[in-house]
Amino acid sequence: MPDHFNDQLAPLPGLQSILDATTTLRAGALVFDNDYKHPLVLAKELATMDVLSDGRVDIGLGAGWMTADYEQSGIPYDPAGVRIDRFLEGLAVIKGVMADGPFSFAGEHYTITDHDGLPKPVQRPRPPILIGGGGKRVLSIAAREADIVGVNGTLGSGVIGAEALATMSEQAVVDKVAIVAEAAAAAGRVDHIEMHIRTFFVDVTDERDRSLAEMAEFIGVEPAMLAASPFALIGSVAQIADDLRERRERFGFSFVTVSATDIEAFAPVVAELAGT
Repeated sequence: MPDHFNDQLAPLPGLQSILDATTTLRAGALVFDNDYKHPLVLAKELATMDVLSDGRVDIGLGAGWMTADYEQSGIPYDPAGVRIDRFLEGLAVIKGVMADGPFSFAGEHYTITDHDGLPKPVQRPRPPILIGGGGKRVLSIAAREADIVGVNGTLGSGVIGAEALATMSEQAVVDKVAIVAEAAAAAGRVDHIEMHIRTFFVDVTDERDRSLAEMAEFIGVEPAMLAASPFALIGSVAQIADDLRERRERFGFSFVTVSATDIEAFAPVVAELAGT
């Protein structure tokens, strides 16, 4: 589930409902905005969910990007560098609170004093952390700090528009994955991260060319760009399954997200890929 203030369920109770209704499904936000909730509070809530679900929570974290949320709520929309600095401190707080024993932290944005966060999560030392980003700094942070690295478009404008779409091309993804690989290698973590991508353009259809043409015209790009973009999954069940296998081999993407509106249509693809 996303974490925004628009027409969606609040992610924490929504995700807990999903966990209560299932026995093996994992659940998490893509992603919690660090600015919307104090990291100590978020850590306690996520640890509680992990306990109640017997260890099925993933922790998605981000520095925040969607200007409408900030404008409508009155939360200050600080420059990207400040938001990322605060996010880094928030990440340290969440990791520290979930670790064993009391935790203290003194940063520019957060101060924690001798706090032993309870309950501790079932997953130790903590649930897997997913960090997504489109720029070099956040992708490098993710490669060093996260268990799951999400490759995204660049959302510096605060909206999904022409600027973001231009950073969702095949070449842009090649460049972003290279940033992650370099930072992971420098940190000695190449074998310790999973690669993730959240797709934005999905259509399970036997009329791939028509769908590509219509969708490309709607968003203002060339069909060839959309067809090659790892942010798109358009075609038959077999075509999409082949594309996902190819992208796993080429980019390492083994964790792929589609939107809630695509879940039912995408079910046959999941069935096609089960166990592969």
